[in-house]
Amino acid sequence: MILQHNKKMEATIVALEGRMDAITSSDYEIKMKGLIASGERNFVVDFEKLDYISSVGLRAILATAKQIRSRNGKFLLANVHGSVKEIFTISGLGSIFPFYDSIDSAMAFFV
Repeated sequence: MILQHNKKMEATIVALEGRMDAITSSDYEIKMKGLIASGERNFVVDFEKLDYISSVGLRAILATAKQIRSRNGKFLLANVHGSVKEIFTISGLGSIFPFYDSIDSAMAFFV
């Protein structure tokens, strides 16, 4: 999995690419913990190029969201589609997270 991030206005955009599974989820968690420790508290996670997410990946997303929310931050998901969206829906997490069609529509939340 490739993970890139950049700051845009009030949020940090985290773009995921590839597969988020038992092997790669720890990379995500380490990177996110570092960003949170550095003071970032508002995130938009871009799933546009994520092809697959496992239950371990879902747990990593949920754990990160809880950490951010406990710091009064926001955790928004953008470009969730295809089988990744289906996995969120089947797991029941689709009702916990708001899905935005694009990074721009998620960023509008912060305006």
